[in-house]
Amino acid sequence: MEITDQAIDPVDSGTDVHMLEIETLAIVASAETGLTARRPAPFGGEFPAVSVVVPALNEARNLPYVLPLIPAWVSEVILVDGSSTDDTVAVARALLPTIKIVTQPGLGKGDALRSGFSAATGEIIVMLDADGSTLPTEIPAFVGVLLAGADFAKGSRFSQGAGSEDISFWRWLGNRYFVVMARLLFGGRYTDLCYGYNAFWRRHLPVLALDADGFEVETMMNLRALQRGLKVVEVSSFEACRRYGTSRLRAVPDGLRVLRIVLHERLGRDGRSWEKRRVRRERVLQRTPAAPGPVMGASETAVDETAEPQNAGVVV
Repeated sequence: MEITDQAIDPVDSGTDVHMLEIETLAIVASAETGLTARRPAPFGGEFPAVSVVVPALNEARNLPYVLPLIPAWVSEVILVDGSSTDDTVAVARALLPTIKIVTQPGLGKGDALRSGFSAATGEIIVMLDADGSTLPTEIPAFVGVLLAGADFAKGSRFSQGAGSEDISFWRWLGNRYFVVMARLLFGGRYTDLCYGYNAFWRRHLPVLALDADGFEVETMMNLRALQRGLKVVEVSSFEACRRYGTSRLRAVPDGLRVLRIVLHERLGRDGRSWEKRRVRRERVLQRTPAAPGPVMGASETAVDETAEPQNAGVVV
């Protein structure tokens, strides 16, 4: 069967998305899914159901670089459509016939994510961008961190082994400023604050209680996971360039919204309440006495020289 270059690389073809051969896209996607399905899952035994939430607005040209690369063991893929005027929904269904389409009721990425989270049925939720900047091939790393005991797997473009080919100097500088601010106000050791490639257990949605509508929802999520006592583990991630179109992120307006979120989460009413809980929790842990060891008699040796040091295996 002959597959046209137009279906394989719609950007290089120079045609509009509505001119794509939808049936050919479906054949390509089916072949890719068949190859993936024959590969064993990366985790031994049974593992929880995974839902991938993809907010999209006029991303029809980018979806062929995203949806076919989602691992076949993912339980469900949810595309939240923000009233797209192109063929986003048609292309999504052709690429992935089992995809669940959710219509976004409001505006903004935060509103889209909340809609997708509400529709998700998997025990683990993974956030994925529709523009090709977040790589679906990294999903196993995020899920693996959660299976290893984390509550929240947070992507980072600036940890060891990570990177970005899309971030500008001014965006990097602003993100660095917010990282330092977050460390001073919230503690923790985040290396990236304004990155939206995250995964978490669905049972923690009430703790996160997301209510932001725009791009600042990513910062809100990262800060609340840290402040509200979730076990957060950063995952090294590579941010690719958007395949087609221009980003809707506006550096200055969205940066100001992020600043407001940082200050509100620390100085606002809810922020102060959660901070008091964190302080009380730390005090309880500090005052909790250690488990009593065996009582030694006067004739017994006070130090067992054959025992290993108490800090063995601990990296300082």
